[in-house]
Amino acid sequence: MKFACIPSPERSFLEIGPLTLHFYAFCIMLGIVAAVLIGGRRYVAMGGKTGVVGDVAIFAVPAGVIGGRLYHVASSPQDYFGAGGKPIEALYIWQGGLGIWGAISLGAVAAYFAYRKNLNRGEISFAQFADAIAPGLLIAQAIGRFGNWFNKELFGRPLDAPWALEIPFRYRPIGYSNFETFHPTFLYEALWCSLIALLLIWIGKRRQLASGSLFALYVGAYSFGRGLIEMIRIDEANLILGLRLNLWTSLILLLASALILYRLNSKAEESSSSKV
Repeated sequence: MKFACIPSPERSFLEIGPLTLHFYAFCIMLGIVAAVLIGGRRYVAMGGKTGVVGDVAIFAVPAGVIGGRLYHVASSPQDYFGAGGKPIEALYIWQGGLGIWGAISLGAVAAYFAYRKNLNRGEISFAQFADAIAPGLLIAQAIGRFGNWFNKELFGRPLDAPWALEIPFRYRPIGYSNFETFHPTFLYEALWCSLIALLLIWIGKRRQLASGSLFALYVGAYSFGRGLIEMIRIDEANLILGLRLNLWTSLILLLASALILYRLNSKAEESSSSKV
């Protein structure tokens, strides 16, 4: 077997008595814990109350999981409802398949209503709340990507390099059975998310931006990196005008976040000018 710096894990689960721990699910849960802890500390540093981020997470996390799975199933319906598909497996989230766009969208909606209706006391806006949790969400995504490593999925094109990922024969897509090593896209995305998280923290300390700007930067920066990664992935995907659906989504969100960032800070500058 060709040498690879990154071997694939031999197992994707651990059996503890009658229980089965799927490492994909464990990575997701570990990421959620990290997001709540990081977001909670940042929120309190802004003047918010302790425990609010955790309370919001009670509503946002289940909604995010549902939204992520709905996006995945809706973007790849043939895997579950096509010829030979098994509809019941649409519920098997431990096998992989949580679309980040669906998770963020539905999770954000749930967080908004939970924060505004039940938890917010008026001292911090939801836009500021979103800025507080943005770096933690990125760290959660970085940790969650290692679940794809355990499942041996979502890797990129063949690669012959010291950082290439070894993929066992039975997990290789049709047409790639003769290749042993591939781009470790899970690692690329994990590193990119971690870098953006640090950048957002740095910007938040050194720049006076309008509320909601850090979250907009999060969406835009992640979308940019995700779009590049989508261009080297080889897993089956639905195409629109020859491009992967997730690439189109990344492009749309990149443009939308840039527009929102511009409008937020333009309004802030106009407000400052009028006061002068």
